[in-house]
Amino acid sequence: MAEYETIRPQATGVRTAEIDEGLRAHMNKIYSTMSVGLLVTAGAAWGVGTTPALVEAIFATPLKWLVMFAPLIMVFAFGAMINRLSAAGAQTFFYVFSAVMGISISYIFVVFTGISIVQTFLITAIAFAGLSLWGYTTQKDISGWGSFLIMGVIGLILASIVNIFLGSPAIHFAVSVLGVLIFAGLTAYDTQRLKTEYVAHAHAMDGEWLGKSAIMGALSLYLNFINMFMFLLQFLGNRE
Repeated sequence: MAEYETIRPQATGVRTAEIDEGLRAHMNKIYSTMSVGLLVTAGAAWGVGTTPALVEAIFATPLKWLVMFAPLIMVFAFGAMINRLSAAGAQTFFYVFSAVMGISISYIFVVFTGISIVQTFLITAIAFAGLSLWGYTTQKDISGWGSFLIMGVIGLILASIVNIFLGSPAIHFAVSVLGVLIFAGLTAYDTQRLKTEYVAHAHAMDGEWLGKSAIMGALSLYLNFINMFMFLLQFLGNRE
């Protein structure tokens, strides 16, 4: 009996160590995939935004509406297709989505100076890293934030669509302020959620699930980063 009680804590300790190691690898996969997605987005945005002919062809024609709403449509399509896609297929879809997002926001190179875009990107990266680190390490349960933050995102989307037609500076300012706060909160929330989900499913160690989960996690954090960057750019960006 004494031997059994000695072995059981040792086995539990080994299992905990395996989960911790797996969690680190899983989160590294999420962050690396997200980082590649951001590089693809940056490359696509710069390539289109610094080519006057492409800017004219896209944003001076009705094609701009397709480009503007394509990322939103693709996010919903991704969620509907994820169970049918392989992990490799999901990763490819994510990178294609990242390129489309880059084209969609490429107009920032026409509206804002290149230096202010780079500065805002660096500030966003620092803020994102701090928020994500806090979400990963905090012992506080912030799962209750989810429903309020999602409702906030829906409100932002609706307000942004309405303001496309109204063009109200007051609504634009309010959306930008709330957008920064909401996506800052989502960064911490999603990081803790991804950590919790991994621990909850670690016993199964389903390689396919882990692969898809990493892609979906990368997408969540990627969207938080991009949106926080775009809203911050409204405050920090110097216009051409």
